[in-house]
Amino acid sequence: MSSMVDKREPWEIIEEILDKQDAEALKKYLSTISSAEVTRAISRMNEENQARLLTLLEPEEAANLLEEIDDLHGADLIEELPVDEAATIINEMESDHRADILHELDTEEAEAILDAMDPEEAQDARQLLTYDENTAGGLMITEYLSYDMNNKVSDVIDDLRKNAEKYADFWVQYAYVLTPAGRLVGVARLRDLILAPGDAPLSKVMIANPLYVYIDTPLDELNLFFDRYNFVGVPVVDHHGRMMGVVRRGDAEEAYSEQAEQTLLRFGGIIGGEEFRSMPLAKRAFRRIAWLLVNLTLSLGGASVIYFYQGTIQKKIALTFFMPIVANISGCTGNQSVAVSIRELVLGIIKPADFYRVLFKEMQMAMIIGLVLGISVGTLAYIMTHELSLTLIVGIALLLNSIVSLSFGGLLPLILRKIKADPALIAPLLLTTMTDMCGFFFILTFATIMLKLGWL
Repeated sequence: MSSMVDKREPWEIIEEILDKQDAEALKKYLSTISSAEVTRAISRMNEENQARLLTLLEPEEAANLLEEIDDLHGADLIEELPVDEAATIINEMESDHRADILHELDTEEAEAILDAMDPEEAQDARQLLTYDENTAGGLMITEYLSYDMNNKVSDVIDDLRKNAEKYADFWVQYAYVLTPAGRLVGVARLRDLILAPGDAPLSKVMIANPLYVYIDTPLDELNLFFDRYNFVGVPVVDHHGRMMGVVRRGDAEEAYSEQAEQTLLRFGGIIGGEEFRSMPLAKRAFRRIAWLLVNLTLSLGGASVIYFYQGTIQKKIALTFFMPIVANISGCTGNQSVAVSIRELVLGIIKPADFYRVLFKEMQMAMIIGLVLGISVGTLAYIMTHELSLTLIVGIALLLNSIVSLSFGGLLPLILRKIKADPALIAPLLLTTMTDMCGFFFILTFATIMLKLGWL
């Protein structure tokens, strides 16, 4: 006889368990569903049940739950708890996840939780919060094994056995060897430590001069590092060589993926880069409207050119067919330049100081692309209208607009990086507005001149 399958939704099952106050059943059920299902279930529960979910679990289990779900969701859950309970749970989290959750909270609320935390854990969290979240400092964990270079192998083995319970929550892959001043000088694999003679000094067992990254190494460079080296983690040092933490490959890959998702959302007009339907309606509406108003303002620039030349359009209605073609094609060519510049910035191939070199390269490309596209669209215009003047207007306008779009598209990411703005977010928006305005301006200006001369 087959057992009955529970067809209820996960949040319905969780809420029933919460009503029964059965902590063991809750722990068991959560272990049977994925982190995505947990996140979905939490988003469907009211604030009271969300708080009950965390408080029914032991602090360590609640911390594990928060580490599995999105940081923004985790922060929303923590906000519903009394400060003391929130601090107890955050104490149990890994250092990097703890900093991520606190980073999502309001400053006052985060500070209140930090004040209620274990002083040593709070100090560590405050230090991590000073680093940009998309740098090695913001991604690293501080739970790692390190030993003085003057220790022997037996000292390390004895320490591991003595503190086995403490180290159970550590990321134990290597033992990092430091000078008395805390500078990184080597890495010892645990396998090598176990197999080495007990009286051997660490300096004889370690891999000297290991690779490392700096505390302010950006996420893009971390991603390139892990692409190049098949490491599970990399030590992080300050600019004096002192060991500060370890960035795990998985954490870097996850952060890079999240950055790409946020960029995609910002392209779609979600200010802040993250939105969930479980958020307050007013907050979600503000994020969307703010971006739409920016788009509206910039769109008025292109529309104003058409309005100013409406007399020319009325006299030569065929212009309306070619105006969007010139603007769109030019925008596409410009976005290609934007993409190349952003990638080269990420890879370190170019810097904002390479302004004139990029301009020269894009001008060369613009002349070739502009001529090919101008002749192509001009030929189309002649086939359709049999008017040489209209052919010249469209062809020259597309040539000039291609020069503007490629040059502007190539340089814009450099300018934005120079002023600490996000090229991926801002460049396409500004480029589209610029190419629309210039494309309309070139076509309508040339057409107006030719109408006055009686050539059109």
